[in-house]
Amino acid sequence: MTQNPNDEFVPDGQAGGDGPEEPIIPDDASQLIDLDSPVDAPVEGTAEERLAEPAASAREEDLEAALAERTADLQRLHAEYVNYKKRVDRDRDVARLKGVESVVNDLLPVVDAIEAARQHDQVDGGFKLVVEALQKVFGKHGLVVYGEVGEEFDPHLHEALMQVPLEGDHTTTVISAVMQKGIQMGDRIVRPARVGVADPN
Repeated sequence: MTQNPNDEFVPDGQAGGDGPEEPIIPDDASQLIDLDSPVDAPVEGTAEERLAEPAASAREEDLEAALAERTADLQRLHAEYVNYKKRVDRDRDVARLKGVESVVNDLLPVVDAIEAARQHDQVDGGFKLVVEALQKVFGKHGLVVYGEVGEEFDPHLHEALMQVPLEGDHTTTVISAVMQKGIQMGDRIVRPARVGVADPN
């Protein structure tokens, strides 16, 4: 087949007539994006980091729950310890008071002898030193000897044995005679005072 000399040579892709043409690719690739299609936001981090985030969040929640549980346990243990310490201290004080009260009950005859000697002005010499030493011990343990003529009668502190007139004016019931002194230790009445009373006049 011979070529017509009048035919011009046309490079491939620029033929204006027959034959397939190569697609023309624009220099700006953004022209290929469909503007009507939604564009996803860029995803940060690697796939491994994105998968690790939920696991880390769940672990933090577990740690916070464990911390709250341990804190509640510590608070409960602290409250139990405080209550235990209070109970032990109270029991110790009660045991100490019972021990002192037992000794005081054994010494009541001695206290009565001292009071009798005092009423007869017989507390002198070496016996006076013994009395002063006993009074220091009594004061150390809060021991008080009470009950005097003329004091107002108190049924919580005194035991009235009889009616005994008392000279003078008094608007309340008063102690007119003391048969036995009362013994008080702190707030506890070891022995009420046994007295005679006079009604108001």
